[in-house]
Amino acid sequence: MLSQGTIAILIFIVVMILIIWGKIHRTAAAVGGAVLLFLCGIMTVEEGVSHIDFNTIGVLVGMMLFVAVVKKSGIFEAIAIKAARLAGGDPWRIMVAFMIITALLSAFLDNVTTVLLIGPMTIAITSALRIDPVPFLMTQILASNIGGTATLIGDPPNIMLGSAADLSFMEFLEHNGPVTAIILAATIMCFRFLYRKQIMVDKRVMERVMRLEEGRVIKDRGLLAKSVAVSILVVAGFLLHDALGVETSVVALTAAVIMLVIGRQNVEEVISDVEWSTIVFFIGLFILVGGLVETGVMGGLADMILSLTGGRAIATMMLILWASALLSSTLDNIPFVATMIPLILSMEAAGMDGVPLWWALSLGSCLGGNGTLIGASANVVMAGVSERNGHPITYLEFLKVGFPLMIMSIIICSIYLLIRFA
Repeated sequence: MLSQGTIAILIFIVVMILIIWGKIHRTAAAVGGAVLLFLCGIMTVEEGVSHIDFNTIGVLVGMMLFVAVVKKSGIFEAIAIKAARLAGGDPWRIMVAFMIITALLSAFLDNVTTVLLIGPMTIAITSALRIDPVPFLMTQILASNIGGTATLIGDPPNIMLGSAADLSFMEFLEHNGPVTAIILAATIMCFRFLYRKQIMVDKRVMERVMRLEEGRVIKDRGLLAKSVAVSILVVAGFLLHDALGVETSVVALTAAVIMLVIGRQNVEEVISDVEWSTIVFFIGLFILVGGLVETGVMGGLADMILSLTGGRAIATMMLILWASALLSSTLDNIPFVATMIPLILSMEAAGMDGVPLWWALSLGSCLGGNGTLIGASANVVMAGVSERNGHPITYLEFLKVGFPLMIMSIIICSIYLLIRFA
């Protein structure tokens, strides 16, 4: 008879195969897998619900509602046109500019918030240029995860690690900042090679874009003023949420409520703009990974990783870096990091230098999200934005681009960590 851990693994593998296959919608596959866990007695519904990260769900719903109201002012189209004109209408310059903007925003905002803000701008400008938005959206997904790796507040695993290891904002910037800047530059160069043929446009189209005026696409100047004011408050809220003792989901949902009230838009239309399939997908995925946690699979993986190195600090650092990257590309990095934290703390208590291990776990778990379509929240959200606008990004399409670039980034991190700590 199969053990509960084996059943949980098999269900997870089947769901991943269905998502990769693409014939069944990823939301149906994830929810179906969660239901199978309940039917097989792996865990109760109450236990499954306990594994849902409601803070993440709250950020998603809040920011989707916020963006759905704000975009009705025409602000995203205006920003996109301004950026395109500053770049001379050149698609490659626009792509690079948006990657850098995405990385910088992701260092100080939640990745999901960043892609929700950047995605509509990208759709607008690529529509004006009459080119496929997918290459642009792909670059922004990777840039958001790279930028989020650089700071304490850029990615949830970093927040968890900072709290557990008592690491400051400046320490994250000092240790992760330099290597993420190198990785971003290398990724930009790779995209230049990958997408050089797909982002070519006729000069007449570029000239037409240069003739566009951002002022003409503003639909509601009153709503625009309100949107800018609340956006500033949102940024401040995300930056100060820890000091204020307020969760990021509360910041996002508060912003959504304010815009729903003062924006004076049709609330039903706004709610219909939310990517509900993406929200439900995340709920199913959290429960699926919860099955692996409940049955001890995640804990077993962490124990195995550390036992393989025989307690050698540098070997442990390298193994944690690569294992966390590969596992985080498929599994949710939050429960993995939660499992690894007490193990690293116990190794520190036994006399091992834990500093290299914390940075290896941070870099691996955050950058590993670029490996697959479901590796990070930002990936799934941006894919939902793309699909909603008629340009679906498949699992395999993402894998062919994201996984090799993720491996490249981890190779760079390996060299960086060895130089710094060996």
